Amino acid sequence: MNHKRRDMLKKAEFYLDQAADLVSRAKDEEQDSLDNCPENLEGSDRYEKMEEAVGKLEEAEELLTDAKSCIQDAAV
Repeated sequence: MNHKRRDMLKKAEFYLDQAADLVSRAKDEEQDSLDNCPENLEGSDRYEKMEEAVGKLEEAEELLTDAKSCIQDAAV
């Protein structure tokens, strides 16, 4: 792989890091909201949607990490 393409991939890694950071912060804030949810809301539709959101954000974090790893492997 030539230098120009490696530079493009480094930029992609940078943006993936930025995206992962944003997703992580959103997940942490949603988890905090979930943890501080009143007991009477546990089991409600809203509570379940918050739980699902946290799970999906965790999945997104993993996928971003996997994407970064694939790019690093390709840039060798």
